[in-house]
Amino acid sequence: MQSNNTFCVDAVLFDMDGTLTDSIAAVEAAWGKVATDIGQDPAYVIAATHGKRAVDNLSQFKPHIKAHEMDDEVQKFEESILFFADAYNVHGPGSYMSSPVNLSPSALSSGEATPELSSSLPSSRTSSFAAGSRRPSFATCLNNMLAMSTVHGVSVYGEGRFDGSITEEDEDALTFDPISKKAQNHCLEAWQIEATSVDRSVRILPGVKKMMASIPEGRYAVATSGARTYAYGCMTRVGIVPPKVTITADDKRLKAGKPAPDPFLLAARELGFSASDCVVFEDSPSGIRAGLASGATVIAVCTSHERAQIEHIGAHFVVDNMENVVCEPCADGRLKFTVRL
Repeated sequence: MQSNNTFCVDAVLFDMDGTLTDSIAAVEAAWGKVATDIGQDPAYVIAATHGKRAVDNLSQFKPHIKAHEMDDEVQKFEESILFFADAYNVHGPGSYMSSPVNLSPSALSSGEATPELSSSLPSSRTSSFAAGSRRPSFATCLNNMLAMSTVHGVSVYGEGRFDGSITEEDEDALTFDPISKKAQNHCLEAWQIEATSVDRSVRILPGVKKMMASIPEGRYAVATSGARTYAYGCMTRVGIVPPKVTITADDKRLKAGKPAPDPFLLAARELGFSASDCVVFEDSPSGIRAGLASGATVIAVCTSHERAQIEHIGAHFVVDNMENVVCEPCADGRLKFTVRL
């Protein structure tokens, strides 16, 4: 680790889950379900899959999946993550509360195109965060999930912006109806019913909102091991607008996923910079190794792993979370980082 805690870079490359968002409970539940389905120990499968692409993990644990079936299998798996994330608040005890929650009005769609939000939320400013909304009714959520609607403005490589708004008519529809909820619960499978008993909501991690707000547009990207459904689903659920350069695991330009440096190299190139002139924020061992292999300065955050599990991998800095890091734009357009160790 570096002892000098101030440095300058051209741009920032963020990992997503475990770095910007925390959906670990939903991810582990989804991999636990896979383990149960194939008769393996959930703890082993969960440990072996962290920080890696679903396509690589499914290839390892479900080798019977044919190549032409893999995209659909990844899609289904990532939809299961989002179901686990939303189940408590959409189908379970959380759905009876009257207070707002940080859920998008609909689950993200499946299909061959990049998933988009069926209701775009207005941003309070030109930043990385969208405004929240009131809770949709159970029927609205379920119908939106079944309809597999898509969001305007997101391209195949994850570039897009959110420019819609919630109308007065939409407000009337966002009313919870417990009778409708009870009537629809019979549609859920056994694992889905179990999922409703535990709150596995996606959450934004400490310091993330302030950090992203301090970086000028065009100077940061997301490079994640999640594919489109999961990546956009997680970010939008906590109010993060996916940046124009969002590299997801199913981007066909990638030859390999983390721990290979490819996602970070591609993200830096799309921003117009060299990865060696960027800083990478990562939480997982495979992601830290990918950042180092790209030539970037790497800041490891101890948000999903104990410090002892990641401090010897080689990251230039290891911090508890992003609250320990400050970014200041410089007059020449570069970014000055100060790390509080």
